Amino acid sequence: MTRTLAEVILSRVSGRDVRAGDLVIVPVSRVMVHDSVIDAVMAGLRDLGRERVWDTSKVCVFVDHAAPAPTPVVADSHRVLREWVREQRIPTFYDAGEGVCHQIMVEEGYCEPGSVIVGSDSHSNSYGAVGAFGAGMGATDVAVALALGRTWLRVPESIKVDFTGRLRKGITMKDAIMRVVREIGTDGARYACVEFHGVGDLPQGDRITLAGMTTEMGAKAGIVVDTPEAPAWLRPDPDAHYLREVSIDLTTLEPQIAVPPRVDQVVDVSVAIGQPVDIVFLGSCTNGRLVDMQQAARVLRGRRVAPHVRLEVVPSSRRQFELAMQDGTLQALSAAGAVIGSSGCGPCLGRTGGVLAAQEICLSTANRNYKGRMGSPDASIYIGSPYVAAVAALTGVIDDPRPYLEATDEEFDALVARRRGERPERGAASSRSGDRSRELVMASARSGPVAEIDD
Repeated sequence: MTRTLAEVILSRVSGRDVRAGDLVIVPVSRVMVHDSVIDAVMAGLRDLGRERVWDTSKVCVFVDHAAPAPTPVVADSHRVLREWVREQRIPTFYDAGEGVCHQIMVEEGYCEPGSVIVGSDSHSNSYGAVGAFGAGMGATDVAVALALGRTWLRVPESIKVDFTGRLRKGITMKDAIMRVVREIGTDGARYACVEFHGVGDLPQGDRITLAGMTTEMGAKAGIVVDTPEAPAWLRPDPDAHYLREVSIDLTTLEPQIAVPPRVDQVVDVSVAIGQPVDIVFLGSCTNGRLVDMQQAARVLRGRRVAPHVRLEVVPSSRRQFELAMQDGTLQALSAAGAVIGSSGCGPCLGRTGGVLAAQEICLSTANRNYKGRMGSPDASIYIGSPYVAAVAALTGVIDDPRPYLEATDEEFDALVARRRGERPERGAASSRSGDRSRELVMASARSGPVAEIDD
């Protein structure tokens, strides 16, 4: 019998030949825990009668979800977490400002291809970017994994996604995975493993975007096939059986927009052109990397965001933050009027760094847009790529980024002016720090040199 990638991995780690539907107990190579659920995880360990984790070298702990702490209650929880890490002598601990757990897990090499990794976060599917079987679990199951070094799984059915062709200018793999979500739906991959074929040579960041957003389809795991990190044995059999197969032609793909309040309510950007926005968020484990910030800076460089719009940029890790400082990307975004947040989850889950008010409209590069995700349940969240986000920040409305990327400076400015003029009146225009000094310098230049005063 032939096997899918999930069946290959789970057969190898369990030590027996398994197929979809089988129950297995498997060792875990890593357990990831973050600040948002640590109290429940520690309580689960106590309930199991375990004082210590099974192997401190295989546990990764993060403070990233509500970081830096926004309230005294959260600060107390962080203090308890830090004390627990110290008492357990866990060496792999990333405190506030270091970045999003999933980005660091992949970026720092904690995800071994072909292994099973469990995390206390639903987007632990992200570890499939390098060929690991990553799965998010609740606090009780994570506590069991911490105590025993193993977990139980039902071997999932698999869905094959085959990408063909090449992305055109202004289209990204965020558009590609949103198109997949559009095809499969929010529960179309429930407890399945989504295999991505034809894109194993993509940059690691793009692969994290693909694997991580399988969570939005209800998947147990998402794995990119034939990545550079994968050993020779880590591939599905050519004639493996799949629950479903989906083919996406990247050459014909248009920019995609998820319309609130469902992440699978995805349309071509042309359907949403002119939709006003109040705030733009660029960040999260889905799109907070250097390349995402570079794409936004390419649109915004030398220009200022629309006066009625706020732009928040949160790098996904300290490494990505520093790389964006080194090449001038963050300087360009700040000069455009962006607020730069410390590396972490930021506004993505509505706990810190820019909570949405009622009636506000956000264009986010994150992964979820249900009611209340980023703050008030009366706010609206659209999801798009970094290119779409940058254009929305610049114009105040959703638009197709491709004409801007192809335009001359004169054509670009005319496009921006037209879209800003079409935007309905919302909010108050913000004075940008530094604008006043520029005006004074210009006024001084117009009036000629100032005469020296003889004391």
